[in-house]
Amino acid sequence: MHELAIAESVVASVLERTADRHVAVVRLRVGRLAGVVPDALTFCFELATAGTALAGASLEIVEEHARAHCRSCAADFVLDDPILLCGCGSADVQLLSGRELSVTSVEVA
Repeated sequence: MHELAIAESVVASVLERTADRHVAVVRLRVGRLAGVVPDALTFCFELATAGTALAGASLEIVEEHARAHCRSCAADFVLDDPILLCGCGSADVQLLSGRELSVTSVEVA
């Protein structure tokens, strides 16, 4: 379960910037093609925050659709799965977004 490693990394990054201040909320933006299961990440976040200034903090995850560009027909389109295929049938597709995972904001109590 790589979500635990991701949760530990998020906790370490937030602690680095907030020091020992109590954190109430951590907000993440996760692309649908990032390979992250939001429920598993939330569960692992609770484990990773135990005994830290983030203990009890809530994790808010916003999932974002992937976007791609077809080099054949020049269409931009949205993806919900990892099948990089344009509606025109072309597989000559450039992924523009959808793999990101970033902390967008933190609320300090």
